Amino acid sequence: MGEHLPGLSPEEAARAMQPLESAWTLPPAAYLRDDIYALELERIFRRSWLAVARLDQIPEPGDFLTLDLVGQPVMVVHGVDGEVRVMSGVCLHRAALLAEGTGRRKLFTCPYHSWAYDTTGALAAAPLMEGAEGFEPGACRLPQIRAEVWEGFVMANLDPEAAPFAPQVEGLRAAFANYDLAGMVVARTLTYESGWNWKVLVENFMEAYHHIGPHAQTFEPVFHARDSSVPDADGPWSILRMPPAEPHASPDALVQGLDPSQQGALFAAVAYPHLMFAPHDNGMAWYQLFPSSAGRLTLKVHVCLPGHARALDDYEAIADAAAAFTDHIHREDIAANDLVWRGLTAPMTRQGRLSPLERAIWQMNQWWLGAMTAPR
Repeated sequence: MGEHLPGLSPEEAARAMQPLESAWTLPPAAYLRDDIYALELERIFRRSWLAVARLDQIPEPGDFLTLDLVGQPVMVVHGVDGEVRVMSGVCLHRAALLAEGTGRRKLFTCPYHSWAYDTTGALAAAPLMEGAEGFEPGACRLPQIRAEVWEGFVMANLDPEAAPFAPQVEGLRAAFANYDLAGMVVARTLTYESGWNWKVLVENFMEAYHHIGPHAQTFEPVFHARDSSVPDADGPWSILRMPPAEPHASPDALVQGLDPSQQGALFAAVAYPHLMFAPHDNGMAWYQLFPSSAGRLTLKVHVCLPGHARALDDYEAIADAAAAFTDHIHREDIAANDLVWRGLTAPMTRQGRLSPLERAIWQMNQWWLGAMTAPR
């Protein structure tokens, strides 16, 4: 490990890096300090692969959606040439935003001075620019952001030198090959404004130990905390397996072809820093995070179903029921995370010991400390 982080003593970092059996949590400073968050922006978020969309959200040529990617307004565009691109959403003239929300266009016309760009980002029109010496419209193109499509996720990275995403997570892909993640479609989206550090949410997502508390009446009777497990990982990812209390194969499951260890099970997975998804035998929940400060984030929970389910007569009812259950579970988690955040901000709070059931948190802590302190 290289340099020390603001507010984290070498002793605190060393305790977090102990083997799981003797490891501690990260100290409160890792969640609370604005200067730590500023370093995360620089060393993690602006150098990591982040999920910006699912392919089914932009299925046709000209379809687009917009979002803020770590402070950079971007457009995710299905080009008329069939290519999916992630590009700056800022006009090259006077920096106005070109588009907001979602839609379908062949041209992105700036609402300020009507400069227009095609779906590759090339400048297609710049009215009344006669007399601007040296101005070359053909040389103007919206900055392109590195993008990959992985299992139906459109991944983007602001770092042009970053290593490709897919090879880093091949073990993660292989673990869920039977689920046909690429064939999932977003059926419903739930949005929450949350007052905690982003790591609080990832940690809660990646352990089943808390089933005995907030989910005592929902998940614990079906997925016992004590039975959960986390395998070794060969890259920047973790998987939490939650087997059913009563193993069974459902002939009515929307996802078919699962092996016996997957049937009836719930999984949670994360590709660091925060591509989080939870496959099960009826679909998947995708948690899309938008941190905005050390203590604030916007969360979009996308309830995904297999694409073939759209042909079912009761598809809308299935989607509504899945969204309602997902919302109920997350509201139980909101209450728990609120308690954690109140405790983390208390002046007497220090590091705590990890349970063996929190192995995924330990795995992420090793990655986080390495990413935050590696020589630059």
